[in-house]
Amino acid sequence: MTGKEGWTPQRVLTLLAIAALSLGIAFIPQERLESLQGYGYLGIFLLCLLANATIVLPTPAFLVVMAMGAHFPPLGLGLAAGSGAALGELTGYLAGYNGQAIVPDNPTSRRLTEWVRKYGGLTIFLLAIVPGPIFDLGGIVAGALRMPVLNFLAWCWPGKIIRMTFVALLGGGLIEAFGWFN
Repeated sequence: MTGKEGWTPQRVLTLLAIAALSLGIAFIPQERLESLQGYGYLGIFLLCLLANATIVLPTPAFLVVMAMGAHFPPLGLGLAAGSGAALGELTGYLAGYNGQAIVPDNPTSRRLTEWVRKYGGLTIFLLAIVPGPIFDLGGIVAGALRMPVLNFLAWCWPGKIIRMTFVALLGGGLIEAFGWFN
């Protein structure tokens, strides 16, 4: 995909800001991120917002949510973590919206572009549930295709809540089954 409007100063600045934010978040010390969990649901929300605001760079949020599954009710944890994760995904969406040319031209991105065009929000919902960095590319594609932002969030949010609730349930069960942190 190439941008029809070219590289305007606004697009370049937006992409640079998103890249800087992603790098800044990726280099926050692990201990500092984990300290957010001491703030309960708000801390988990903020941790997931920050972790999902990175584009493609791995972050530890799902591990923290998994560990917190033994300490918080899974549905509340899933709601807080999923809400933060969904809002954090706006960085990828905005990167695509403001800089269409960043979508790589490869079979995966072409397939995702076709799916988002054909199935719209359902693609975003399913990608939000599946673990892995593929959602970042899906968010970029949704932005590049100019999916309305509220539509993007309306499909992303429940997918992320389902995913994070599952992670919390999995973590709580694993922690209990193996006696971790006792």
